[in-house]
Amino acid sequence: MQRVLVLNATYEPLSVVSVQRAIILLLKEKAELVEATEERLHAARTSVPVPLVIRLVYFVRIPRQVTIAPTRNSVLLRDNYTCQYCAGSPGRANLTLDHVVPRCRGGQATWDNLVAACRECNTRKGNRTPEEAAMPLRRRPGRPHYLAFLLLTGAGPQDTWGKYVFLEK
Repeated sequence: MQRVLVLNATYEPLSVVSVQRAIILLLKEKAELVEATEERLHAARTSVPVPLVIRLVYFVRIPRQVTIAPTRNSVLLRDNYTCQYCAGSPGRANLTLDHVVPRCRGGQATWDNLVAACRECNTRKGNRTPEEAAMPLRRRPGRPHYLAFLLLTGAGPQDTWGKYVFLEK
C-alpha cells in the first residue's frame, strides 16, 4: 500500500497518509500536489495523478515538545542501522544497543546514552566508556528530531521524500 508524505504550508513534514486520504485533501482543495507518480487514478469525470507528496495550503502548528521513548527500533533508525563505533552495517539482526556510559556505572537508557553497535564492537567495548576502550563514537548520540520519526509509520522512505525529510541533524 502506497503512502503519501504530507507537508505543512512551510514545506515541513507533518505526517504520512494513505493515497485515498491525500486524494480527498486534494479534491477538497485543502492541499496541493507537490510530487506525483506517472500513474493516474480515473473516475467517471476526472483523472488525477497518484500523489507522492502533497502540501497543505494552510499552516498547521505542531508541538515541538513531543516525547519519543528511546526504544530499540527508534535508536537503530536514528543511527541509520549503522554501528556507531566501526561504521559497519551488519544488518538489523546483528545490531545491539550499547550504553555509552555502562549501566553498572550509572548510565541510563536515554537518547544521549544509547547507540547502535555491532555485536563485535559491543563485546570489545564491554563495561568501559568509549574513551577507556579507545573506541571513539562516529557521531555523538542525542534526542532525534521529531519529524525524522515520520518514517516509523511503516511506509518506508521514498526516494522522492528525501528532499523534504532529513534523518540527519
